[in-house]
Amino acid sequence: MKQNLLTILGILTLGASALAHGDVELGPHGGRILEFSKNESMHGEVILKANEFHIALLDKDMKAVVLAGQELTATSGDRTKPEKLAVEKKENVFVVPVVKAGEWVIFQFRENAKAKPVTARLQYDITVCGGCKGPEWLCKCAAKEGKGGK
Repeated sequence: MKQNLLTILGILTLGASALAHGDVELGPHGGRILEFSKNESMHGEVILKANEFHIALLDKDMKAVVLAGQELTATSGDRTKPEKLAVEKKENVFVVPVVKAGEWVIFQFRENAKAKPVTARLQYDITVCGGCKGPEWLCKCAAKEGKGGK
């Protein structure tokens, strides 16, 4: 009985890790793409720089968008006690402090102060991918699969 339970648990764990990076899309600077619109007209590219997340806005053609009246909020931490993260605008990107490994960051983007927010989620999974040897949150394997690679 224990052997069957361990086998099933092992299969589920392997299956979950294989699917963990299946939806990762990488941007023009190698960062993780988050969808900041309902119609794929606005994206955020998240890269890690100097222990901070730098989020650049990109249009539908993956070209840089100048920061103006757009707003971004970020929340992380325990679900029962979420913590709002400081978000700054610097050099045409949003800057957010990096979170602990494994934690989720919930971003809410607004095109302007009156717009409805669009929510995007990112798990900061630094586990090394067996395929591309990069961190799971930036796994290149899924990007290759989507372009006929694997």
